[in-house]
Amino acid sequence: MPELIIALVILTVVCTAALALMPWALRKRGVELRRTRFGLTLVFDTEDLDHTPVRLLNVNGTYQSACYVPEGLRFELACEYHREMARLIEDLGRPVRVLVMGGGGYSLPKYLAAHVPQARVDVVEVDPAITQIARELFFLDECLEKTGAEKNGRLRLVNDDAWGFVRAAEEPYDVIVNDAFSGNRPLGPLTSEEGARMVREHLAAGGVYLANVRCACEGRRARVLDGVVAAFGHEFAHVGIVPEWPDEPRKPGNNVLVATDAAGVVPAGARVGA
Repeated sequence: MPELIIALVILTVVCTAALALMPWALRKRGVELRRTRFGLTLVFDTEDLDHTPVRLLNVNGTYQSACYVPEGLRFELACEYHREMARLIEDLGRPVRVLVMGGGGYSLPKYLAAHVPQARVDVVEVDPAITQIARELFFLDECLEKTGAEKNGRLRLVNDDAWGFVRAAEEPYDVIVNDAFSGNRPLGPLTSEEGARMVREHLAAGGVYLANVRCACEGRRARVLDGVVAAFGHEFAHVGIVPEWPDEPRKPGNNVLVATDAAGVVPAGARVGA
């Protein structure tokens, strides 16, 4: 029995030492390890298909954000679904109040701050640790410094529960963007009629709701999309899905839900159902 106790003590010491050394070992390999609300978070660099350096945010095993690393590209958009959202916002062609639910690497807010001066943006991120990572490692502080967007009120950072923030909002938004998700499961009442009603109540007349719905567009893995389209179809005159992989509808992707009462906003060719 004493030998067993000694062995367990040694094993505990070894495991503790290994865990303590893990951040150092990962950092030696160019990986930054942080603890955040939703689990261990990794930040590391790689390349996209064009061999452009990109930085990835992985939270508890799920990729949640990406940004370009080269100085001239840091405020551009590395993900197609963010580009689609940005196009829809820019195409409105007027000053807009935008709410972005979910900060992550703050990709879309950085782009709007740098390229869409007519947009006033509130970003609500539930985890202050994620916001700090974005400031340090995803060039958010650099963007705020170069654009002055936080100082002049065009970009406001809020650490809070996004759905609670929406419920308490007193002024309507022209655009509400839901980019909050954990793994393949959306956060908040994204698929519910209650959520759709709440969004509608906090949108200005002719406002637009955009959501990142990660799933397939056809087949068994498209069920969440069916729920989203049904819920928002009850509240809005026009609902469409812009798929990330239009030629591979059974492949899971970051698909953009567009819901609005305004004509001509949903892109031509968008899917009207799952």
